[in-house]
Order: sequence, then C-alpha cells, then structure tokens
Amino acid sequence: MKPFLSALLLVLCLYSGCVPNARLAGKKTTPALLVFYKTAGYYHTSIPTGLAALQRLGKENNFTVDTTRNAAHFTPDSLAKYQAVVFLSTTQDVLNPAQQKVFERYIQGGGGFVGIHSATDTEYDWPWYNQLVGAYFESHPEVQQATIQVVDKAHPATSMLPTHWQRTDEWYNFKSINPSVKVLATLDEATYQGGKNGTNHPIAWYHTFDGGRAFYTAGGHTKESYAEPLFLQHLLGGINYVLQRE
Repeated sequence: MKPFLSALLLVLCLYSGCVPNARLAGKKTTPALLVFYKTAGYYHTSIPTGLAALQRLGKENNFTVDTTRNAAHFTPDSLAKYQAVVFLSTTQDVLNPAQQKVFERYIQGGGGFVGIHSATDTEYDWPWYNQLVGAYFESHPEVQQATIQVVDKAHPATSMLPTHWQRTDEWYNFKSINPSVKVLATLDEATYQGGKNGTNHPIAWYHTFDGGRAFYTAGGHTKESYAEPLFLQHLLGGINYVLQRE
C-alpha cells in the first residue's frame, strides 16, 4: 500500500507542478544548500570571498554547499536537491518568468531562503520576491562604521551578538519593506552618515512566508565581512534557521 501512496503523491505533485523539497521528501543526514550569485547589474567583488566563506561554514557545520550563477538550475528537479537557497549579492533581473514560478513553488513546498546584501537589489518587477526577501534596496552612503542595535537575541542569527554591534559595511536604505517581517537588528542612524529610514531602520530580519522560511541580512558588501567571526556566526544562525536546525 505504501508504494502505491508514494506513487500517487508523486503523480499529484507532477500534475500540480510543485517542487518536491528534499527536506520534505525524507530526512537527510547532511542538508544541502544552493548558493546563487548571478548579477545582472552591479557585481560585488566580495562574492568569491563570500562563496568561500559559505563553503567553509558548510564543512564546519555539516551541510553541503553548491554554488552557481546559472539560473538554468532553477528547475523542479534541481531545486529538489536542496533544503535552502542563498541569494548572495545578486542584482537586478536574475530569473526569467518560468524560473520565478519554479522558485515560488519551491518555497511553497517548504524550501528555505537566505538573502545576503544586494539580494534586496534584485527582481524589482516580481512582487512575490519583494515579500519573500522582505524589502527592496533604495540607496546607500559610502562604506563606514555604524552601530547595529540587536533587538531580538532569541534568534540563532543574533543570539551571539552584542546588543550594540559596531562594524564597517555598506549600509542600505530600504523601500517597500514587508511589514510582516520580524526584525532582528536595526541601524542607529545617529552613528553614521547617510541613513534615510529614520528611527526604525531594519538591517536584518526573518519570517515565514508562503510555506517556507526566509532570513535576510544587509551586511556582506565588503570582503572583510567574510573574515569577521561575529558576521559569520550571524550568517550561520540564519542558515540554521531556514534549515530548521535551530
């Protein structure tokens, strides 16, 4: 009877066009992460450093990391291999309409999403993505030091951070902020020049959305970010959240 039910579920899934997620298809000893870094606009020279850092985190924390800038990987069969997808400093229009639908179904099937830095400078004509990533990039001043205020230390992405976290990066101003995201940290605009979001300036957040989990951090513009122990722990905590390992 069980083989029959399994076959029936597979047929229904194929008929509906869903993306079977590897996490839901059966427990795996080692979760798998796909890091996507396609750019159709500005290219961050920190991307190779970020890729290497994420691969190191995977080796040290028992998850595998595949990397690609080829959007052709956004097919049901390909995404089914991964428990989460990371958009690492992607920019502008990186997926075509068919690939967008596949990714929507992947998240609806329980897949996880991590957005790093310019993941918010991506897909401005895709409202669903705006809701998933949580906001769109609006502008930024020059790279400088600022103070991050950690407002939620119960989350695995921020539990290790100081309440007032000073670091140097390219600090984004945001528009089209999804009011449903749960803010983990905000920027103190009094500590740097160029902030435009005022007293409520989110800089890292998470939420559940359309069947999946999502985490975003605006840090990661500089190569030096990926050598910072606290920033790497921050990223790892967000990854563990979307992998449901927290």
